[in-house]
Amino acid sequence: MGHDHNHAHGLTATGRHRGRLIAVLAITLSVMLIQLVGSLLSGSLALLADAGHMLSDAAGVFIALMAMWIAALPASDLRTYGYQRAEVLAALANALILVVVAAVIFTEAIRRLGSAPEVHTDIMLYAAILGAAANLVSLLILRRAQQESLNVRGAYLEVLGDLLGSFAVIAAALVIKFTGYLAADTIASVIIALMILPRAWHLLREVVDVLLEATPKGVEVSMIREHILSVAGVVAVHDIHIWTITSGVPVFSAHVVVEDGMLGARGADQVLDKLTTCLGSHFDTEHCTFQLEPASHYEHESPQHA
Repeated sequence: MGHDHNHAHGLTATGRHRGRLIAVLAITLSVMLIQLVGSLLSGSLALLADAGHMLSDAAGVFIALMAMWIAALPASDLRTYGYQRAEVLAALANALILVVVAAVIFTEAIRRLGSAPEVHTDIMLYAAILGAAANLVSLLILRRAQQESLNVRGAYLEVLGDLLGSFAVIAAALVIKFTGYLAADTIASVIIALMILPRAWHLLREVVDVLLEATPKGVEVSMIREHILSVAGVVAVHDIHIWTITSGVPVFSAHVVVEDGMLGARGADQVLDKLTTCLGSHFDTEHCTFQLEPASHYEHESPQHA
């Protein structure tokens, strides 16, 4: 006997924060254009690197918004969970974009090491300060939302890296302005490239966990098993599976062995209600499916998972 506590598919975690993502996209694109022009006028590679990084951020947010729209499409017989995984694929594309941007920046920085060109520090400094201010505003916009959505978290991490990158550009501009050490611009570019890679790896690892249907972070299977076994009438539980469809949509299923006398209509309903309430209240998992089995039939089962 199976039971699904909630078949409704509402807004995904990313969808609930669409307005925040749109605001960040507008800010990022505006500042990116200013930094791009500033880099061309100043001759600063570090500022160009920061502009490229912001372009990757804008692309990532745009991909997340498109994925959110696709994820909201209704489920069908061919895709019973709809297109919610599109958000995860968008996060994967975002991570790969970060890797490419870092590689391009690093390659250009290495090419410039032997011959640092003249840099106009005033333009470089003003553009970097503007970028830092815009990134700070974007961080404040995304601060709460990033805890709920993988895509929003990816955007948040990228903006955070941009803020640090802007600080590196500001520092390089000040060094060149007061010491004339032109290599500071190239060094700042390398620092920006190196800051991008760990964030890309972190996001990529989270995406892989979702695609491999790993147990969501913070969820302890042993504790869930204990809660299920504490429900009156439950004898054993096996074939427990917990995975994530997309950010904010955890899914749970299990085979629950109950006393033979509990499989009447009222008894089964009571057990299912207690199980779904337990999962929903203690582990924030609303989409759960249970297969109830009589204790007398348990020895015929061949569990696929503990």
